[in-house]
Amino acid sequence: MSESSYEFLSAQDSSFLAFENRNTHMHVGAIAVFEGAPVTGPSGGLDIECLRGHVGARLRALPRYRQRLEFTPLQGRPIWVDDPHFSLRYHVRHAALPRPGDERELKELAGLILSQQLDRHKPLWELWFVEGLEGGRTAMIAKVHHCMVDGVGGVGLLTALLSPAPSSDPDPGVPWLPRPANRFELLVDEMSRNAAAPFRALRSLGEAVARPRETSAEVARTAVAVWETIRAGFRVVANTPLNRPIGPHRSVEWHAIDLGDVRALKKDLDGTVNDVVLTVVAGAVRRFLLLRRWDPKGFDYRAVVPVNMRTGPEDEGVANRVSAWFVSLPVAERDPLRRFSRVREATEKLRRSQVAQGTDLLIRFADWTGSRTLVDVGTRFTSRLHPYHLIVTNVPGPQIPLYLLEARLQSLYPQLPLFEHQGFAVAVMSYLGKVGFGLIGDPDLIPDLAAFGPAIQESFEELREAAEKTRTLRSAGGRHRRR
Repeated sequence: MSESSYEFLSAQDSSFLAFENRNTHMHVGAIAVFEGAPVTGPSGGLDIECLRGHVGARLRALPRYRQRLEFTPLQGRPIWVDDPHFSLRYHVRHAALPRPGDERELKELAGLILSQQLDRHKPLWELWFVEGLEGGRTAMIAKVHHCMVDGVGGVGLLTALLSPAPSSDPDPGVPWLPRPANRFELLVDEMSRNAAAPFRALRSLGEAVARPRETSAEVARTAVAVWETIRAGFRVVANTPLNRPIGPHRSVEWHAIDLGDVRALKKDLDGTVNDVVLTVVAGAVRRFLLLRRWDPKGFDYRAVVPVNMRTGPEDEGVANRVSAWFVSLPVAERDPLRRFSRVREATEKLRRSQVAQGTDLLIRFADWTGSRTLVDVGTRFTSRLHPYHLIVTNVPGPQIPLYLLEARLQSLYPQLPLFEHQGFAVAVMSYLGKVGFGLIGDPDLIPDLAAFGPAIQESFEELREAAEKTRTLRSAGGRHRRR
């Protein structure tokens, strides 16, 4: 069997399969709203067959989207194989809102779609094209399993489907032939790999012995990085009203803030865009907890912040290459400027630490051993510890207009999966001068998720007003001294 007829999932990709159960769906999502219809049929509605042809042509750049999961015969390691029964009709779907559909109805539809697990017997993605939005707009709801894509990879998906200029002509399709996968040849390959494993280990050991100084320094750096990672992950956190066992249902919300305002504020406060985002989220969470009459005073509210670890072209074909920071969000802090200062201090400390590198090294070790057991044990251990309350991602998106054929992309809101005991998550992506906050939650645990968008805006305005007030006082003090 040719090696190119199947590919192994990385340890990190495999972990998202291990995390999944009936209540924790491990797909990421995105809701894209377009200013018009990308292409219309004779009836005036969306021409879904034309759209399917366009998506199919763009899959040349995304070969993983025509592959399904399979498992090796001996160790049960997950691999990608071409799906001989691949059908665009199954993956590219058509829906309509009662005209004129508003954002509330679109959010309800998106929540319903994101509440359903993907079928593991087929390629793990769906695209829903939704017509009927007020103003003649169209929406696209994307749903892709996390084992196929992370935040940065999601931008790559957009790049493949959308264009920087409008086009009325869909790309022509190209015939696709699936590569056959034979179970007997898979067995032979696996036996050969297992037999060669001791020799690969001996060769690596010999290379290390041949350069003792470099090896000892590398071992020391690795030990520090791994220890910092383990120490951070072992801090078990107490539950809040937002952190309880979750169910299978999802609700979604979104909110946008002007990117120029965010950049001006981060410059004024001498921080980063990510510092502003985390501070705003901390302020919104504080409001949510206080609404539930839960006092956050003295409480360590921990957020996982994914860190992109891609280093070059060798990572282009990797679905997930992320590490994580554990950031204590100062939700008990009443003063927004002190809240920002504490966030900035925490992120600066993490940038100087080796926590992100340690997580990446542990994942690479699991890849090197090829052990599915390590992945399964690690995911079960993390699920039982619950070392965080919230996941907050922040991915920079394109700042030029993008088009789906003739329809201009108006807004974009990413969506994350929910892990056990995690009532909601926040995904942030910028596009065309806006910072889009995508919010997803368990509606049984957080029935008022719709209030989180206004809470984000209030938290941002509170921080901006405090910064303006401080700047005004400093300017007045400077004028007084000059007189």
